Amino acid sequence: MSEFDFDLFVIGGGSGGVRAARIAAGHGARVAIAEEYRYGGTCVIRGCVPKKLLVFGSHFGEEFEDAVAYGWTVGEARFDWPTLIANKDKEIDRLNRIYIRMLKDAGCHVLDGRAVLADAHTVEVGGRRHTAATILIATGGYPFVPDFPGMEHAITSNEAFHLPTMPKRVAIVGGGFIAVEFAGIFNGLGAETVLLYRGEQILRGFDREARDVVAREIVKKGIDLRCGTDVARIESQPGDTCRVTLTDGSILLADKVMYATGRRPNTDNLGLESAGVAVDSSGAVKVDQWSRSSVPHIYAVGDVTDRINLTPVALQEGHRFADAVFGARKRAVDHANVPSAVFSQPPLATVGVTEEDAVAQGREVDIFTSEFRPLRHTLTGRDEKSFVKLIVEVASDRVIGAHMVGADAAEIMQGVAVAVHAGLTKAQFDDTVGIHPTSAEEFVTLRQATRRVGAAGSRAAE
Repeated sequence: MSEFDFDLFVIGGGSGGVRAARIAAGHGARVAIAEEYRYGGTCVIRGCVPKKLLVFGSHFGEEFEDAVAYGWTVGEARFDWPTLIANKDKEIDRLNRIYIRMLKDAGCHVLDGRAVLADAHTVEVGGRRHTAATILIATGGYPFVPDFPGMEHAITSNEAFHLPTMPKRVAIVGGGFIAVEFAGIFNGLGAETVLLYRGEQILRGFDREARDVVAREIVKKGIDLRCGTDVARIESQPGDTCRVTLTDGSILLADKVMYATGRRPNTDNLGLESAGVAVDSSGAVKVDQWSRSSVPHIYAVGDVTDRINLTPVALQEGHRFADAVFGARKRAVDHANVPSAVFSQPPLATVGVTEEDAVAQGREVDIFTSEFRPLRHTLTGRDEKSFVKLIVEVASDRVIGAHMVGADAAEIMQGVAVAVHAGLTKAQFDDTVGIHPTSAEEFVTLRQATRRVGAAGSRAAE
């Protein structure tokens, strides 16, 4: 008999934790998993899935308008926020039940409650202690609101998913993917939407040229984008509204002020110090390439490590942790060339390096770009442009970066990501027959370089 109650104890029932628990159990490990809220984590409960459902809902206003150009007679359209939220909640409930069932079917011992480390091998849940040979921390992250006068009047994405009524005027603070996505959601559903970002341009970290396209297009759709400004204070007003004073001295009124200014690793009061687990200045668990913490038998995966905070990355980290520790199949996660998407309107999708990355790395690259009106809008007359971009290393002819802004960008980029991950060359892209008429074919019909930048060329696009 083992000296421990379990071979593995997983703290956190999100994507990474659930995947690790199931795979470890499949390798024959005795597994326990604890979650204090609901199984599914940020992505399923209060992140990617409900957000994408709201994005879908926000598209219909434009689609009803566009249908007229295609011969449809569309009657009066009305939107009901409570109906959307109720249907979204039903789907989240269904997914939560599926996660629990999958864990139990895999043979995992499922615990409801907050788990805290009592020492390096002991986890306490609801006053009861459990010991484990190996412990995995997969507690994710949480939205962070900075300290400023009136911060108590702000909401985050967590609360936005459960508002009883839809605000008519919304101010969203932040320039990352969550802020931009929710700006599109509320704007698409008919709210007056202001997006405030203290930086010079939204979506920092993405390719600058693509960022500029997104910013231009969301403004066309009616979002009031204000860069270079921030909130100085929020004051409550009669009628459950907010008076927002900005750092440039201007004032706006909003029914809701939503902050999407970043997330923090969820490690507070987790007992990490009791176990000797090291964290960085932001509270993220420090791990090596195998997701091992400073304590050899304690690991961490997902957003709690603050590496690449994406659900598919957490899934792969959890899977490979379980394979390595319990399945004798040791493979490190490759955090290079991870594709990602922003479900803005229009969406942005990307894989590989940005133009700015290439220049900073001293690589000489050819830049191929194309900007065009999507075919569907040749009839609607809507002034919306799509944009595609390839970054090709001159020395090797390898495509090392791909970026797209436009309808279905995320769906298209998943296939392009396979090619970039495999190290395919521009010649191989050119050799591939396109599917016509599609936006995706632009990636295999880019023949003339827009410019050359990098080691022996010019600077990246300003």
